[in-house]
Amino acid sequence: MATQEGILPIKGTIGNITFFKSKDGYRVKQKGGISASEIATSPAFKRTRENGAEFGRACKAGKVLRMAFGSFLQTMSDRHLVGRLVKQMMLVIHADLTSTRGQRNVIDGEAALLKDFDFNSNAVLGTCLRIKYETTIDRVTGIMTASFPDFVTEKNVYVPPGTTHFKLLLIGSAVDFENADYQTQSKASDFISVDELQVVAMELTVNLPANSTHPLFLALGMEFYQEVNGNKYPFNTGSFNALNIVKVDTGV
Repeated sequence: MATQEGILPIKGTIGNITFFKSKDGYRVKQKGGISASEIATSPAFKRTRENGAEFGRACKAGKVLRMAFGSFLQTMSDRHLVGRLVKQMMLVIHADLTSTRGQRNVIDGEAALLKDFDFNSNAVLGTCLRIKYETTIDRVTGIMTASFPDFVTEKNVYVPPGTTHFKLLLIGSAVDFENADYQTQSKASDFISVDELQVVAMELTVNLPANSTHPLFLALGMEFYQEVNGNKYPFNTGSFNALNIVKVDTGV
């Protein structure tokens, strides 16, 4: 390692030469590191290549799932969603017990591990909606439902400040991870006033193609509104809106 001499101390990089300060004074060293071609071919980096391949699949699968729910995530997600979803997809891939290391994938993994995933960590569905509801997925018919009992808004719903109304939202999606394709349908409830003493039992239903061969995801969400002069406006920030994957059917 070379030593800088002279009256002008330098820190930083020029070309492939790095100037830095240590406890022994200013030093100079040549930039080093492992080349991309070495990582791609050397047996010493086999595990690195395997991990990279599976991480890439997790990123792709996360993107496909986000696309499937895309139009809703604009107001029902947090800024860390991408990273959180990739982390969960890695768990799905690591649950693949049939493929060799480096070839593990979402299809042969355990997509059911995505159940209870909240797209918005700032608004967890279990905190916003505190009732017991029933969900069903009928793969043969493609019908997906969520059934809600009578409930009292003041007792069973977390209402953000300024809220006058809210909606329940059901979203079903058949996701083809291999071909980056999906089919999504949604159904929203009517506006529900936060002043409504008792909300009458209801059922929301979405219809997907019958006999799908792809993983089926059912998500439940809540959207909050404020009424002004007879018009209902969504909040400018989506930080209060919740969306959770409440049921997964892998077809296995």
